[in-house]
Amino acid sequence: MSSDAVDGRGFRNQKESQVQRLVSAMLIVVGIIHLLPLSGVLGGERLASLYGMSFEEANIAILMRHRAVLFGLFGLFLVYAAFRPSLQPLAFAAGFASVASFLALAYSTGGYNAGIARVVTADWVALVCLVVGAGAAVAASRGG
Repeated sequence: MSSDAVDGRGFRNQKESQVQRLVSAMLIVVGIIHLLPLSGVLGGERLASLYGMSFEEANIAILMRHRAVLFGLFGLFLVYAAFRPSLQPLAFAAGFASVASFLALAYSTGGYNAGIARVVTADWVALVCLVVGAGAAVAASRGG
């Protein structure tokens, strides 16, 4: 096979295939992290266990349950994009926006509880995965 030949999966060589697997794996991890709050759609008790605070007030419970749905949709998109290279730039951009904005809000506000501290930790993990995955994708696109 010449260097320009493409295998049955669309990859030019084994290295490109390995890089794509790394990129996909990082998006899957970030997607799973964003899927975790989806269980909050089940109600205030589940939200309380996720975030360590009460969600008995109906308006806050509605907003947080809707947030759970949105995170579920976003997590599904990230996992889907892991298998669709054409969507990966958008997935990385949206992932960075989500994670960076939450971390910025958490650190600029401070004083959060242990439940929110778990979310901060999860978002740090997601940020590392996004940096690794996006870095690998960019390096591969430049021939590195």
